[in-house]
Amino acid sequence: MKIFFRLFFKTVRIVLGPLLLLWERLTLPKAIERSPAAQARLDAITRNLVLYQYKTCPFCMKVRRRIARLGLNIEKRDAQYDATSRTALEQQGGQIKVPCLRITDANDQHTWLYESNAIIGYLEELADFS
Repeated sequence: MKIFFRLFFKTVRIVLGPLLLLWERLTLPKAIERSPAAQARLDAITRNLVLYQYKTCPFCMKVRRRIARLGLNIEKRDAQYDATSRTALEQQGGQIKVPCLRITDANDQHTWLYESNAIIGYLEELADFS
């Protein structure tokens, strides 16, 4: 019975995954327009941010949509299929949980922010600050 459930949900993910990605691409919001100087300041700030994600995770999609809306340039790493990113997330972040935003400060210290709403709140505050 356990095998049946695994196969069922794996099949559902295989079928729905590409549809979710297509929906995300087709409905991606337009970025907020800023002056080139303001965007350059924001790019300098976001250079130290990395988003660990799974491509078809709905919470990751929520964060990616907000990143697009805010016009942020944030490096994204696939923690599902990239073993190096997955290992870094587990060893440095403490757990394999996505979405996760790694924030590197001026002293090269990392802060790991989990939960989509917390990440979105942080990014909105960051975008308003610049």
